[in-house]
Amino acid sequence: MDPELKKLLEENLVLAKDNNRMLHNIRRNQVLSTVWTVLVWVVALAIPVYLYQHFVQPVVHNFFSPTATSTPSVFVFPASAEVQKLINSYKVQK
Repeated sequence: MDPELKKLLEENLVLAKDNNRMLHNIRRNQVLSTVWTVLVWVVALAIPVYLYQHFVQPVVHNFFSPTATSTPSVFVFPASAEVQKLINSYKVQK
């Protein structure tokens, strides 16, 4: 085999291996970037749900839960016993 041709083939092999290594690095970085993006979005969407369920929902539930002594009319103010019960339930949750 011609020495110059052999040298060109060896250089080509080195370039091909280097190219393959770079392509593997690009693919790995692409996969890690996708995983990171999905993780960030899951956290960004889960935090408001968690905060709602642990802090807002109990308070909202106390205000809108039906009581046995409640009246069906919208314009009637709740009795003082109902207000006291609501305040006590709020204090217990804290």
